Amino acid sequence: MFPTPALEARLASSGAIVLRYSLVFFFLAFGLYKFTPQEAAGIAPLMAHSPVLFWAGPLLGEQGASNLIGVVEIALGLMVAARAFAPRISGLGSLGMAGALVTTLSFLFTTPGLDPQSSDAGFLLKDLTLLGAALWGAAEAFAAARSALAVTTRTALGTA
Repeated sequence: MFPTPALEARLASSGAIVLRYSLVFFFLAFGLYKFTPQEAAGIAPLMAHSPVLFWAGPLLGEQGASNLIGVVEIALGLMVAARAFAPRISGLGSLGMAGALVTTLSFLFTTPGLDPQSSDAGFLLKDLTLLGAALWGAAEAFAAARSALAVTTRTALGTA
């Protein structure tokens, strides 16, 4: 026995909302947390060995580097949250999230002494799931933007 097509559509729609806005929640919450001294101190060793973020601490200081990451995370969260009225912006935000998540996943390989079985490694590993959600969100949002553009174009041409 399979669910009806209507139920499948509701499940897909509900899943999309949960995926997208859980990403938004993660990025807004952790972005805000970056403004605390505890988080700045916690991420400093990860950034110091990152091939992407190694420069931020020496240039901006521990708290400044953390603040910068916080601003980026909040901006990406807001971009993705704009899906209902700006799907293209949401798609770009999702791609930005994917890049940020690849960067954090790289900490697993670039941070000396990080125990793969530690809670820190486990916390970073969750980003693999979030990466999948961000990539899906980018594809879905870009498809919605393309569809909206096609409707607008047909309407403007009087062929709708």
